[in-house]
Parts: sequence; C-alpha cells; structure tokens
Amino acid sequence: MRLALAIAGWLVLSSCAMSPAAPPATRSDLAPTGKLRVGINYGNFLLVSKDPASGESRGIAVDMATELARRLGVAFEIIAYKGAGQMADAAKAGAWDVAFLGAEPARANEIAFTAAYLEIPSGYLVPAGSPIRSIAEVDRDGVRVAVAAKSAYDLYLSRSLQRATLVRAEGIDASYDLFVKDKLDALAGLKPRLATDAERLPGSRILEGSFTAIQQSIGTPKARAAGAKYLREFAEDAKASGLVARAMEKHNVRGVNVAPMAPG
Repeated sequence: MRLALAIAGWLVLSSCAMSPAAPPATRSDLAPTGKLRVGINYGNFLLVSKDPASGESRGIAVDMATELARRLGVAFEIIAYKGAGQMADAAKAGAWDVAFLGAEPARANEIAFTAAYLEIPSGYLVPAGSPIRSIAEVDRDGVRVAVAAKSAYDLYLSRSLQRATLVRAEGIDASYDLFVKDKLDALAGLKPRLATDAERLPGSRILEGSFTAIQQSIGTPKARAAGAKYLREFAEDAKASGLVARAMEKHNVRGVNVAPMAPG
C-alpha cells in the first residue's frame, strides 16, 4: 500500500542554514514535477515512525529529506512503502524521485546510489533452547531462517547462504510472526529490531556479531545523472556536517553508526 503525505519542505534545520542551494539544473533532475517525491520504507522504524499524537512522520529519513528539499528549494511529498523491496521495485515506474534504502547490487540496475550515510548491523535471533551458538552455525543443512522478503539483508543472504533455507514473509513484522508460528530455527533482521523481538520472546537469544552491515543510502532512478551526482555530494555533507549524527540523537536511534566518509 502506498500512502502519500504532502509535507512542506521549507523547514530550515539551523545546523545546515548556511548550506548552498542546488543549481536549477539539478532541481529539474530531482524534482521534475516541481516537488520532491521521497520514497521511505515505513517498515524500518530506525529511519521513520509516526508521532502517536499527531500522526506526523518523523525520523532520520524525514529530517534528511526535509534538508534535501530545502536545498533544492521545493516542497516534498513522502511516498510511503511497507517494505524496501516494494519501494525498490517502484523505481522503474518512476514513482519517486529519491528514496532512502539499502544499497544492494540487485537494485543497482534501476537505482543510482550514494555512498552509505548510515550502517545498520544485521544478525540472527534464535529461539529458547536452540543449539545454534554462532552466526557460522546458521548456514547448515536443515536450518530454516525467517526473513523479510526483498529486504537488503534478504538480498545479501540470498547471495551468501549455501546450505540454510530462507523462508520469506512480507515485511519485518510478518517475518517475526512466521519465525514464532512455524518454529523456525532463526530470524534474520536488523539487530536493533532483533533486540525488541528478543524482549517479546522469552528465552530467545541474539547471536553475537553480525553477518553484514546494511548500507543505508539515498537513491534516484538511474537515468538522472545530474541528480545522482548531487545526491552523492549531499550524503557526504550530511555525514561531515553532523546532520546524520544529530538526527540519530534527536530521534534516540541506537545500535546504528554514521557511515564512514566515501574515499576521495
């Protein structure tokens, strides 16, 4: 389900008030309709949530989209998705102008990605009494792993697991429900979310370490070369200026890291 929220993009973040505006050609590339249509995955609570009182969207992705729209000199509209896979699939149809999602090779044919602005470790949750003690032990014959379909970590595990079987569900919540209902051997997910899941499931354990760190990036449809260049510069400035770190602190996001600056 897609939900569009019209949100003014004129809010000036005081910490970025002196940042240069984008040139008109870039604005035309990234906001061809006159507003910036921003794809956001509402399945990732680390990046976005809704205020329970007002219903307004808030989070790291919203703050970054607000600042991007300010620099472009346009309003922005959130195009909401339940999962990153659905959002990535919508790139081909031009349903959004920029999106906040994990950079994955499987998505790179349609989407031009910036370097990561945020890294989120991914790991496994195992049920009470599980004989699995390490991440390496997950990839064995007969082990069934619940995963959110088309998530960045699903795409990664699809490439890397040799013997374990991935059992997919539509969305993060559904993958947890499947894990519990079908008594699967492990649940793959973002470690900050797994910490919440572990609290709900007595005796469960998060395995030490991570199998990968999801590289949260900003993407735009591949054909928009000028826009992609500007977004790469924006992502680096967001890290260097402290915008990402301040957004993490503001929204009390834990268990993630500001990504390193891109080489060069």
